[in-house]
Amino acid sequence: MIEAPAGAEPSVGPVPALHAAQHAGGPTALRILLGAQLRRLREARGITREAAGEEIRGSHAKISRMELGRVSFRERDVADLLTLYGITDEQQTFLSLARQANAPGWWHKYNDILPSWFEIYIGLEEAASVIRTYEAQFIPGLLQTEDYARAVTQLGYPGWSAEEIERRVSLRMRRQQLLTRPHAPTLWAVVDEAALQRPLGGPRVIRAQLERLIEVVELPNVTLQIMPFRLGGHAAAGGPFTLLRFPEPDLPEVVYLEQLTSALYLDKARDIEHYKKVIDRLYVQAEPPTNTEKLLNKIIEGI
Repeated sequence: MIEAPAGAEPSVGPVPALHAAQHAGGPTALRILLGAQLRRLREARGITREAAGEEIRGSHAKISRMELGRVSFRERDVADLLTLYGITDEQQTFLSLARQANAPGWWHKYNDILPSWFEIYIGLEEAASVIRTYEAQFIPGLLQTEDYARAVTQLGYPGWSAEEIERRVSLRMRRQQLLTRPHAPTLWAVVDEAALQRPLGGPRVIRAQLERLIEVVELPNVTLQIMPFRLGGHAAAGGPFTLLRFPEPDLPEVVYLEQLTSALYLDKARDIEHYKKVIDRLYVQAEPPTNTEKLLNKIIEGI
């Protein structure tokens, strides 16, 4: 067994924040916070990922995944790492939090149609306090009607059965509950006019969808801006993205980039800063929120 360097037990000050996170953000946020705390403890002791991985019969890659909160925690691994890091008094607190971090979220029952790369996003979305997004082709999922969501899903998964399509639509409708829950996150969306003009599902479906947008922007935590055709090029030429901010200071912001069969999650400071500048420019370039209802009504009149 690798011996931890001698010295006082490292501070575990962020533990109260972990307790708060289990209520604010669920298991995904708690897993990320717990991983971040394990990383701080390791670094405080000057222990490499390789040495920590050897201690739990794993590799440096496993330690990296644990510290990023990308995997569940085995209690034995957490206990061995805490011993290595010189933590004794707080071990039971950490192990209790590890058990809670491993608890399945509400979305677990959709595992049959939920790819692992998107499961991560749902957990982060549930934990976020601010969701900022730009969409070029579709209405954001959190604002879609059931019929519009069905049309989008059928377009993206033409080989799926009717039952699988309905399960996917049900998942999307369930996600939307976060906008009206207590302590709901702020959603600020910029949507390209093309997404509003594209008649997915036919005239009846898109009309109902646009009417739904007029209703939802009345929520105090929802802001919608439209990027008009007349602008030509704009700051988000690279495509759609979502920025997630969390109430816990130990959780870094995350940029989510969805692809056809996978997704990228960016959390490096340089990447975050770039996308924050892009979304800020979009807010300036898009029509102001006060014009949204008028523009939506104009599109509805033309259907």
